[in-house]
Amino acid sequence: MTDPVTQAPPGAGVAITSEGAQEMEPRAGGVEALREMGSVLRMSEAEAALPAVEESETTIMNMGPQHPSTHGVLRLMLELDGETVLRTKPVIGYLHTGMEKTGENLTYLQGGTNVTRMDYASPIFNELVFCLATEKLLGIELPPRATWIRMLMAELNRLTSHFLFLATNGMDLGSTSMMIYGWREREEGLRLLESITGLRMNHNFIRVGGTAADLPDGWQERLTAYLDSIPQRLDEYEDLMNNQPIWRDRLQGVGVMGADEAIALGATGPILRATGYAWDLRRDMPYLAYDDVDFDVIVGSYGDSYDRYAIRLNEVRESSKILRQCIEHMPEGDYRVQDKKVTPPPRARIDESMEALIHHFKIFTEGFKVPEGEAYAAIESPRGELGCYIVSDGSATPYRMHIRGPSFVNLQTLPHMMHGGLIADGVAIISSVDPIMGEVDR
Repeated sequence: MTDPVTQAPPGAGVAITSEGAQEMEPRAGGVEALREMGSVLRMSEAEAALPAVEESETTIMNMGPQHPSTHGVLRLMLELDGETVLRTKPVIGYLHTGMEKTGENLTYLQGGTNVTRMDYASPIFNELVFCLATEKLLGIELPPRATWIRMLMAELNRLTSHFLFLATNGMDLGSTSMMIYGWREREEGLRLLESITGLRMNHNFIRVGGTAADLPDGWQERLTAYLDSIPQRLDEYEDLMNNQPIWRDRLQGVGVMGADEAIALGATGPILRATGYAWDLRRDMPYLAYDDVDFDVIVGSYGDSYDRYAIRLNEVRESSKILRQCIEHMPEGDYRVQDKKVTPPPRARIDESMEALIHHFKIFTEGFKVPEGEAYAAIESPRGELGCYIVSDGSATPYRMHIRGPSFVNLQTLPHMMHGGLIADGVAIISSVDPIMGEVDR
C-alpha cells in the first residue's frame, strides 16, 4: 500500500487515504454553513430541537413499495409534521425470494446460480463470497490465475454497480442527463462482462475451485479501451454535478450520520467511509490478491449524502487502478483447481473417455460432498460487507446458509438519517444508501 495521500482528490469533501481519514477544509455552502443555521444536528439534539407536536397533528404516510425512488419494493412508513419527517419505519419483505432456504436444497455446484441473483447489480460478488466460504470448508487453494481473474471480475463489476448508482442517483434528484451518461458507462461494462462470461448479469461465472472458463482472447485490449474512456467522463460528471449549486444543495448537509452511529448500526461500505472511518475489507482483511495491488481507500469528512455520492464516484477511479494492475500482472496457469472431486473434466475429454463422462455426470447430478464444519467469508461489495455463513453436514448441499447482506443492514440507517429532515430530502437519502432489494428480501 502507498503512504497516505496528502492532497484532496477531485470531488470536494472526500479524502483518499491508505491509513485513515484525512481532515478536509470546510466546503463553502456545505455542512458548516448549515450547522451555523442550526439545520444539521445530531440525533439527540434534533429530537430536542423539534417542537413538541400533538400526535393528532401528525400524518402517517406510506412511501413505496411501488414508488420509483424507493429503488424496488422498499416501503417506508413516515410520520410527518407538515413536510418534516419525525419517524421512519422501513418495511421489507415484498420481494421475499427465499434464496437462503433455496440454497439449502441446491448442491454447492448449483448454489452459484441461486446467490448470483441476490444483489443483481453486482452478481459477481455474490458468487465470489459463496465460493470463498465453500472453499474454506473444502480446504482447497486456488491457482494464482484463478485468484486474479476473480479480482478482475469483481472490480469490473464494482465499476458497473457504481455507474448504476451515479445514474439512478442523478435521476432521483432530477438530473436526467446523469441517468443517460451513467447508464451508458454501465452498458459498456456489461458488454465487457458478457464477452467474458456469456451473460450481462447473473453470470454464474465464479465456481467453487476457480472460474467457469478462462479469459477470452483479446480481453486486455477491450478492457484497456474501456478504462481509457473513464477518466475524461468522470471529469465531465464532476463538472456537471459538483459545480451545480442545486445539486450540492440537495446533497450537502442532508442525511448526516457520524462514525459512532454508523458503527453502532452495523453500516459498512460508502455509508461508513463517508463518516471519515476508513474501513475497507480489501485493505483491512485482505482476500484474493488485494494485498498485492496498490489502491487507496476513499473516505469522507461530513457523513452526508454528498460524501456518499463523491466516495462512489472516486472509487471508480480506484477500481480502474486495480484493473490496470490486473492487466499488467495477470499470471499464467490454470483458471481452476485440478481436483477431480470438485472440478468437472474438460469438455473435449467427455467425447474421448468413459471415465470422464461418468465423472462429469456424477458431479452435475449428485454434486461434490463438503466436509462437516462451518465457515464464514466476507468481502467488500459495492454496498459494504457481504458475508456468507455456511454450515455443512458432510453432504452435497449446505445444511444452513446465511447471507450477511449490506443492503439489509444499511437500511437501518434510514430512520436516523431522515429524522428531522424534509420529505423531499428522503429521496436523496434513500438514493445515497444505494439499496438492492433482492439482497434485502433474500
